[in-house]
Amino acid sequence: MSTPVPDVIIHHTEGAFCNSRSTCSAQARNIQNYHMNTRKWCDIGYNFLIGEDGVVYEGRGWTTIGAHATPVNPISIGISFFGSFTSRTPNNAALDAAKKLIACGVAKNFIKSNYILKGHRNVMSTSCPGNSLYLLITGWPHFKA
Repeated sequence: MSTPVPDVIIHHTEGAFCNSRSTCSAQARNIQNYHMNTRKWCDIGYNFLIGEDGVVYEGRGWTTIGAHATPVNPISIGISFFGSFTSRTPNNAALDAAKKLIACGVAKNFIKSNYILKGHRNVMSTSCPGNSLYLLITGWPHFKA
């Protein structure tokens, strides 16, 4: 993947939420097993996952093309929150972790400083990242539908 990328795409896993290191690690393994064994991908489709324990879990990382949003995979970093966020938003620990991750990506030149933040629904026909999380990210800097 050619970095820095111009886009950051926000997702939710639509599965169970987690709020401890043990439950989030288990969720990461479950997603990895699903993506690798069922979908036959080489790894987790997202570049990063974030739990409500405030920890960032690495999927494909900064330099490997994700499998999270087909039209924009080569030009984006995909960040997914563990859980379903249709009727609630992630807690502050998770939201702060996402903001710090994006800032880190910019500081290390993996994400362009003038990046565009989008929800998964802005690039594909889906309800992801859930209505509550989507509404929240529309107020974040760099958001553009």
